[in-house]
Amino acid sequence: MRKPLLATLTAVALGVAALTGATGTAAAAPNRVSGATPTAATAAVHPDSAPAPVTASSFAGTVALSNCSGSLIRMPNSQATDPGLVMTNGHCLETGFPSAGQVITNQPSTRSFTLLNASAGTAGTLKANKVVYATMTDTDVTLYQLTKTYAQIQQSTGIAPLTLSGTHPVQGHAIDVVSGYWKRVYSCSVDGFAYRLKEGQWTWKDAVRYTPECQVIGGTSGSPVIDTTTGQVTAINNTTNENGESCTLDNPCEVDEQGAVTIRQGTGYAQETYGIPACFTTGNKLNLSATGCTLAKPKAAAAAAR
Repeated sequence: MRKPLLATLTAVALGVAALTGATGTAAAAPNRVSGATPTAATAAVHPDSAPAPVTASSFAGTVALSNCSGSLIRMPNSQATDPGLVMTNGHCLETGFPSAGQVITNQPSTRSFTLLNASAGTAGTLKANKVVYATMTDTDVTLYQLTKTYAQIQQSTGIAPLTLSGTHPVQGHAIDVVSGYWKRVYSCSVDGFAYRLKEGQWTWKDAVRYTPECQVIGGTSGSPVIDTTTGQVTAINNTTNENGESCTLDNPCEVDEQGAVTIRQGTGYAQETYGIPACFTTGNKLNLSATGCTLAKPKAAAAAAR
């Protein structure tokens, strides 16, 4: 999980400090035009050395956070009158990385997001009133509830939300990783899936593996992964094996059903999002007990359910 602020990553790894919203953690994809891949440290210390914006198919609906990328999203059954939702990684949470097994729900938040238009210009600012759901267990996601509805957002900015697909990603499909933080699009394909992806203390299930073209960089964490066949969000970008190490921070490893470990240096990964819609009911309300919802539950709720 790459961060714009490498020092913050080190502090988190040592358990010395919590993130404060200045840490981007994500696997990014290679620049469609240049393939340039600035290091996380360079991006943090020398913002002016960031890659120049690249003309993308569309940035409409993506957002830039202080430390990561994200997107304004809707469930397949969301209505215009529902409060908007922004999706990014769990490791992009402003209060720090959730620990393994930790699930956060309905936590107050005042976070702001820069909403982008199709050409990566600023369409407006979105504000959250709470963290609806955040975890790094089984997946790596944070979902924020906004102070405005989709209709209000579209009326003031002209931007409609991206739709989360309700079906599993497809191997071989072309995908775009769209980073609002860097204003860059990374294009590759779904290479396959990791039964389990382990990084440090965290384990993620059925992760999407990118083909080599997507060499993601720090700051692209939380970027929506869009299936170009459907135009819908099929996953959320989150990490890359940077140094060829096994299962360490910034070096995720794949673990198969028999426990065999595979290391793929330079390979980027994303977490599937098709299971999220089943956990949201009428009015974009989170219901972790809903039929078909497989998202991890807070420990107290999980214990009560047993």
